[in-house]
Amino acid sequence: MNKVKQSKLKKQGWRIGSVAEFLDLSPEEARLIEIKLVPSRALRKRRTGQMTQAELARRLESSQPRVAKAESGDRSVSMDLLVRALLATGATPREIAKEIARA
Repeated sequence: MNKVKQSKLKKQGWRIGSVAEFLDLSPEEARLIEIKLVPSRALRKRRTGQMTQAELARRLESSQPRVAKAESGDRSVSMDLLVRALLATGATPREIAKEIARA
């Protein structure tokens, strides 16, 4: 957010902060969310152009809505499913680790 907009909001009584502050997350909780979002974003990026969500779901013996949840970072999706989905798109363990390390 730019400084002019921030200044106007503060003058109107709004408080500016981070998502972690708003949700009262510990540093560890905020980091875990960041780490989990990385494979979700990578999955969407890798899958798009290769196959549909339904095709990936068939490979995983799952459902298209589950793949959609995995790509959107839904908290109900396990890291196990995210890694399996990335592997199904052709990602190597090294590529997956590299993505997570960048978080």
